[in-house]
Amino acid sequence: MGRTATEQGTVDTFSATKKTKVSVTHSKRLREDDITFTEEDADGLLLPHNDALVISLNVLDFNIKRVLVDPGSLANIIQWRVLDQAKLNGSIIPATKLLPGFNLASVTTMGEILLLTNAEGVMKTNLFEVEDGVMGYNIILGRPWLHEIKVVPSTYHQMLKLPTPEGIKQIRGHQPATREINAISVSSNKGKEHTS
Repeated sequence: MGRTATEQGTVDTFSATKKTKVSVTHSKRLREDDITFTEEDADGLLLPHNDALVISLNVLDFNIKRVLVDPGSLANIIQWRVLDQAKLNGSIIPATKLLPGFNLASVTTMGEILLLTNAEGVMKTNLFEVEDGVMGYNIILGRPWLHEIKVVPSTYHQMLKLPTPEGIKQIRGHQPATREINAISVSSNKGKEHTS
């Protein structure tokens, strides 16, 4: 069992026993509004798993599915086709950026757009990079969104927890959607291997 404390007073507790508890606090004492994950938060999941955290999110009053929560991403990314379907492609601000990706590959964006997101009543306008490539997700929520909303994600628990004026709320991931996206990716890659 290990315990770490940062200079801001945040405490993270990890336990290898069945009663796994991860706490995130901004003071040295746990309070009711602290964000905590318990083993019960994993009830109902297909375990063991290595699934990504995929959620649905309300963006400009549209319920967008297949939203990847990626704390490793330095940008929020939205697919051009999503904006086109919502008839918002005229709101794209022309600006190209080079986003670094896996294996030193980079993606050039088409522009950017400001979008209002609603996560369990926490409404914030965030900047999204618009991308027109092939991607299994409609949106990737990176560190800018996570930090703005003050969300704490847990891929193991397939859940986000966030502070709201009414207390800590949660957004559950869609584990079957994650597995479906992975199955589509594997089958499309297998098809490409056969055609080469």
